[in-house]
Amino acid sequence: MKQNTHVVIMAGGIGSRLWPVSTPENPKQFIDLLGTGKSLIRMTFERFLPVCDISRFWVVTSGKYAGKVREQLPDIPEDHILSEPEPRNTAPCIAYACRKISVKNPDANIVVTPSDAIVLNKEKFIDVIDKALDFTSDSSSIVTIGIKPDRPETGYGYIKAGGDVSTGVMKVSEFKEKPDVRTARKYLADGNYYWNAGIFVWNVRTIMSELGKYAPGISKVMDRLEPYLYSDREAVALKELFPLCDKISIDYAVMEKSTDIYVIAGDLEWSDLGSWAPMMKYIPAAGDGNRIVGGDVRMYDCRNCIVHASNENVVIVEGLEGYIVAHNNGNLLVCRLSDEQRIKDFSQNKSK
Repeated sequence: MKQNTHVVIMAGGIGSRLWPVSTPENPKQFIDLLGTGKSLIRMTFERFLPVCDISRFWVVTSGKYAGKVREQLPDIPEDHILSEPEPRNTAPCIAYACRKISVKNPDANIVVTPSDAIVLNKEKFIDVIDKALDFTSDSSSIVTIGIKPDRPETGYGYIKAGGDVSTGVMKVSEFKEKPDVRTARKYLADGNYYWNAGIFVWNVRTIMSELGKYAPGISKVMDRLEPYLYSDREAVALKELFPLCDKISIDYAVMEKSTDIYVIAGDLEWSDLGSWAPMMKYIPAAGDGNRIVGGDVRMYDCRNCIVHASNENVVIVEGLEGYIVAHNNGNLLVCRLSDEQRIKDFSQNKSK
């Protein structure tokens, strides 16, 4: 373990595409989505334990989720659980965490990760993270983690890579938004496009410099906040200043503009579990391609369905193929897997 390494876990999202199991009151990162006995944030925390000491783990989350983080990750220092007074997307949350780290460790080398992904190839994952940390420790470069695609996925952003700079480290030539099916097939065939896992590695001087260059408004807010960090006035200052930050992702604020970004890619058996379909791969089949989590679920003449139920529920499903059936807290979803990208709209809009 390297003494200057820190891990920042972002845990403020609400996972609206996994409604009704994931809700604003209890979003997906705090739920045992796969029936493993562990929440996604707990799995993320444990995945990074070989990277650095627990005393250098940080979590940035919404103020209303801070209690859930303390409950599920009791080993992380309480003052390392950073509560956003309101959601402003990933650039401000990353700026806040990195600025706070920089005050006490100006030589910090930082991994920033979402809290809601799954990685099955853990040993290779740690090798990739270690390689990225070595690359950024004494350079001004940013390294992002790419996932070698195994299908023409339309639900992920992509990273286009150039030639190798050193073994396994490639210059990023472009970030691509979520493509249509035709474009995704082209990316897969070309062989130099990788899924963007949303995991970033940099030293703290680099990210502060890049934010100052490409997101000066956010950087100036952090300048005003810095004198209050680690004081009893931090929470009050944060509540006043944080909402002044632009509401923007780190991808738009920095990654798509910086000229010094590299990617290390691997087949890590990764998924961001942002919607129901990716979960099919990680839940053991219960016969006829069906996947079941929780509850007393009884299926008849069903194929290739996923059923997620609260443990106290009896759920009976008959005659469906390729459907999502999810029940939680009195809310029920029955939706074709092919239409899962519409679930967010379904849950927010009443049918006419």
